[in-house]
Amino acid sequence: MKDLPPCPECESVLTYEDGPILICPECGHEWTQAPPVAVKVVKDSVGNPLTDGDTVTVIKDLKVKGSSLVVKRGTKVKNIRLVDGDHDIDCKIDGVGAMGLKSEFVKKI
Repeated sequence: MKDLPPCPECESVLTYEDGPILICPECGHEWTQAPPVAVKVVKDSVGNPLTDGDTVTVIKDLKVKGSSLVVKRGTKVKNIRLVDGDHDIDCKIDGVGAMGLKSEFVKKI
């Protein structure tokens, strides 16, 4: 038998399911149970979890698409921002400007 949450209105533990809806027989309140939220964990090249605002270093030379610039190995990148998409990190690099990085090419400091 599933362990159902108590009623949010009257805190009764006698709740039951009717399809996707949960029902409280004592007060008649009906609600849907929120699906679990999947949290994406972004990790650097050695497996350390990254968060917004971290400082990282680049572990290999990276060519910047559309220009002749190169982000050199060892470049420190401050105040990163994690995003969804092809690149995991949005940041500003001195001398290059705003760009996206993949987490596999950085190491957390």
